[in-house]
Amino acid sequence: MRSRLATRSTRLVLAAAAITALATTTACDPEDAADAAGTAAPSAASASSGGSDGSSSDKPSASGSGSNGSSTGGSTDKTDSGDGKKDGYGQSCGTNDLSFTVTSESQAGGYYLVTAKAKPGITCFLEVNTPSVSFGSGADGVASPVGQGGEDPIKLTGSAVAYTGINPKTTDGEGGTEFENVIISTTEDDPNPAELKLPDPATVEKPIVTNWATNRAETVPVIV
Repeated sequence: MRSRLATRSTRLVLAAAAITALATTTACDPEDAADAAGTAAPSAASASSGGSDGSSSDKPSASGSGSNGSSTGGSTDKTDSGDGKKDGYGQSCGTNDLSFTVTSESQAGGYYLVTAKAKPGITCFLEVNTPSVSFGSGADGVASPVGQGGEDPIKLTGSAVAYTGINPKTTDGEGGTEFENVIISTTEDDPNPAELKLPDPATVEKPIVTNWATNRAETVPVIV
């Protein structure tokens, strides 16, 4: 009888131990599950972040400025000036913009009439109304202006012309120096003066010159 009770007690102790062990195992399972969940969550977050980065790197930036996509206004070269005029139009007349002819006139004791005309394709203005005229390079050969005529400015283009009159000798007597050419320019500092052949040699002494004019009658040089 005692043997059976002992056996039964042993079984109860073992059962109690098994129950205790089972309770302990059950109590630990939630913590393990939480730990597992905590470990899985960062891994999922990392996977999510990695997926996002990969997606972002695959897509082109909407605000990025690529060398091919940049649109910069280019400059276009134009031969015309900003005001729509072509080269050679609306400028001051340089001596080399003009062609000249010289004729010998008999009025007022004789003088030379110089006619100036713009070269083909040139439109310009005689803004200085008195030409620079000299015979030779010496100071004695420089013609003095007499202030006759004068229109300021004179536009030269096409068939339009301007006149100036030159009297090579305004003194009496036999004095003077003979020249076969006259030098003329539109301004004193023009770098390209024109040397014109005279119709006949001129005796030069204290020469004079008129202003430019469109009426040749205004260019007969006289000393008033």
